[in-house]
Amino acid sequence: MAHGVQWTCRTALVSMAMAALMPLQVHSQSAGLGAAGELVDTDTLRVCADPSNMPFSDKSGEGFENKLAEMVAAGTGRSSVAYTWFPSIPGFVRNTLGANRCDIIMGYAQGDELVQNTNAYYRSSYVLLYKKDGDLAGVKTLTDPKLVDKRIGVVHGTSPSANMAAAKLMRKAKIYPLVVDTRVAPSMAEVMIRDMTAGVIDAAVIWGPMAGYYASKSAVELAVVPLTREKGGSRMTYRITMGVRPSDQEWKRTLNTFIRDNQTDINELLLSYGVPLLNEQDEMITE
Repeated sequence: MAHGVQWTCRTALVSMAMAALMPLQVHSQSAGLGAAGELVDTDTLRVCADPSNMPFSDKSGEGFENKLAEMVAAGTGRSSVAYTWFPSIPGFVRNTLGANRCDIIMGYAQGDELVQNTNAYYRSSYVLLYKKDGDLAGVKTLTDPKLVDKRIGVVHGTSPSANMAAAKLMRKAKIYPLVVDTRVAPSMAEVMIRDMTAGVIDAAVIWGPMAGYYASKSAVELAVVPLTREKGGSRMTYRITMGVRPSDQEWKRTLNTFIRDNQTDINELLLSYGVPLLNEQDEMITE
C-alpha cells in the first residue's frame, strides 16, 4: 500500500485515544522553538519517514519524498534534513509526529484526522496495470467485459476491492497482504508486477505512484490506466498533502507557501518517478 493512502486505509487500526495518551516527550527533544511557540525546529527539517518504502522514502535517500524533503529544507531556510525512521504500520503517527520526534510527514492523504494537512501537492489514483500489447489493451474501467474471468491482483482491504466485488471480479482475484514490513519483504506492488510478468495474474490494481514507479522498471511494457471512470463504489482518487501537528499552524502556512511557489518543480520530480499525476478534472499532467 502506498505511503500517503495507507493512512486512510489503516485509520481504524490506530486509536485516537492512544495518540492522546502518548507522552509528548517535549523536554527530550532538541527542536528549536518555532513561530508562536510551535515545537518545530527552525534549523533542521525533521522528517518522519519509512526507512524502506520506495518510491516514497528510503534510508538511501533515493525516494521522491527524500528528494522533496531536500527541496522543502532549502525552500524554508533549513540547513539540513534529519529523519526519524519508523515502518508504515499502525502507530506510525503516534510514534513519530505525535511524539514530537519530527515535524513533517512528506506524504499523507488529505482528510485523515490523525494529522493536520497542508494544501495538496499532488493528486493521483489507483490504477489498473496490464501488459500493454496483451488482450486487455484498451480497458479503462473495472466493469469492462474483457476483465471477466481474468485473474486480477489487488491488495487486501484497499478501495478497489469493493469495486472489484461489485463487478464480480473477486472470485478469481489474487489477494495480496495490506500490511507488509518492507524492511524484510518486497513491496506488494513489486510482487504483483513480478507475478503479472510471470503470468500468475492477468492484471493488477495498485496505488498509482507505486504502480508507475515499478512499472517503469518492468521487463515487460505495461499499461498504467488511472481508474478515474469508475461509477459509484469506493473512492479511487486522493489528494496527497504534507502532514503536520494540529498545533503547528504557522508551519502549515509556511509549507503551503512552499507548495504554491514550487508546484512546477514538484510535478517535475514526481513525473521523473513515474507518478500518474491528475488535475482536478482527472486529466493526466504530463509536464
